[in-house]
Amino acid sequence: MTAAVEVRRLRVRRGSTTVFDGIDVEIAAGAITGLLGPSGCGKTTLIRSIVGVQKIGGGTVTVLGRPASSPALRHRVAYDTQGASVYGDLTVRQNLRYFARLIGADAADIDRVIAQVGLAAQTHQTVASLSGGQENRVSLAVAMLGRPELIVLDEPTVGLDPLLRAELWDVFRGLADAGATLLVSSHVMDEALRCDSLLLLRDGRLIADTTPAKLLADTGAPDPDAAFLALVRRDAHSHGEDAA
Repeated sequence: MTAAVEVRRLRVRRGSTTVFDGIDVEIAAGAITGLLGPSGCGKTTLIRSIVGVQKIGGGTVTVLGRPASSPALRHRVAYDTQGASVYGDLTVRQNLRYFARLIGADAADIDRVIAQVGLAAQTHQTVASLSGGQENRVSLAVAMLGRPELIVLDEPTVGLDPLLRAELWDVFRGLADAGATLLVSSHVMDEALRCDSLLLLRDGRLIADTTPAKLLADTGAPDPDAAFLALVRRDAHSHGEDAA
């Protein structure tokens, strides 16, 4: 399968802390890749490196055939941060109209993304009046403007109830089915089952590059939480750490 993202020997330090010391990662094109692991394991730093806003100390990050920070990628890669990056005092449509102008997207694209995230009934409501899940969907709609080839979502379902999380994952699947590549970070392990492939991080190390089915089969675990714990213990043992 063709790789949309190739990370080779990536080294990143933040202050006095080494986040990555030579990590290698590939992300398949046209699929949903889950980036999973506990808080502080390096998910956001890897995401920032991929979208070209992280200072790196060494290695290479290639995105859609170009270096991650290339200006040519600005309209081909979308990044939805952990916090909803929209304006609460503007309506859904006003937010999208503003961001569409910033990136040069066609005005007709606004109606497309509103429909795709299921906010047609809220189009004239202010973002501040929406639920948390709806606000997240506005932020996702902004990321979808211009039909980016790679959509990077940093913990887009954090803090949402199971129903809202399921609704967003239906949107993600629709985007992938239409040909987009999605990288979705999460620390909610049951979301692993909704992905096509999985990257599991622990303490700045890639401890698994796998699929949901293979993850469960290789560990013999009944669910993703148990599987991840099994991998953590295996990784800790291999590095001479306390596996408790």
